[in-house]
Amino acid sequence: MFSEKKPTQGSLLLSEPFMLDPNFERSVAMICEHNEDGTIALVLNHRSHLLLSDVVEEIKNENFSLYIGGPVESNALFFLHRAYDKLLSGTPICEDVYWGGDFENLTLLINEGIIVPDEVKFFLGYSGWAPKQLDNEIEQNSWAVHQSFDPTLTFLTDGEDLWKQAIISLGPKYAHVANFPKSPDLN
Repeated sequence: MFSEKKPTQGSLLLSEPFMLDPNFERSVAMICEHNEDGTIALVLNHRSHLLLSDVVEEIKNENFSLYIGGPVESNALFFLHRAYDKLLSGTPICEDVYWGGDFENLTLLINEGIIVPDEVKFFLGYSGWAPKQLDNEIEQNSWAVHQSFDPTLTFLTDGEDLWKQAIISLGPKYAHVANFPKSPDLN
C-alpha cells in the first residue's frame, strides 16, 4: 500500500493508519540521521501535556509545547527549528529545517521573544532503529517514506491534521488513507 522509497535524512516517515504500536499510531516522524549505524527520527505529531517551561527551569515563556519524539531516551530534550538566521546553529535536515543547535542561545532568544513557538518544536525522547530495521519495516508496509513534502508541515501543531496533510501530500494514490477512522471497528 505505501511507498517503496528508501529513507534518507530529511525524509518524513508516515505510519500506516492502523499501526498497533501506540508509540507510532498515526505518526509522522522526521528522519534526522540515517546511516549504516541505524536511524534517528523525531515524531512530529504526538504532543505531550507538558510545556517546555515545565521541564526547563530557565524558560520563562509558557507558549512552547513539548512533543513525544519517541520511546528512546524519553528524559532527553531535542529540538527542530527553522530559525537558523537567528540561532546561527543546527544541523540542516531538509529545506529550512534544522536539528539541534546552541540550546543556551536558544533559551536566551526565547526569553527575549526573538524566537517564537512556530519556529521551533521541542521533543522528549527520539525514535531509533537498528541498522536495516527501518528498511524491513518499510518493506512490511508499516511506513511510507515521503521525501518531497512542504517543510512547513514539520511545524504544524495539530497532530491529527499533520498526519492527514502529510498523507494527502503523498499524492492521489494515498489521499484516501487520510480519511480512515482511528478505530475502524467503531465505524
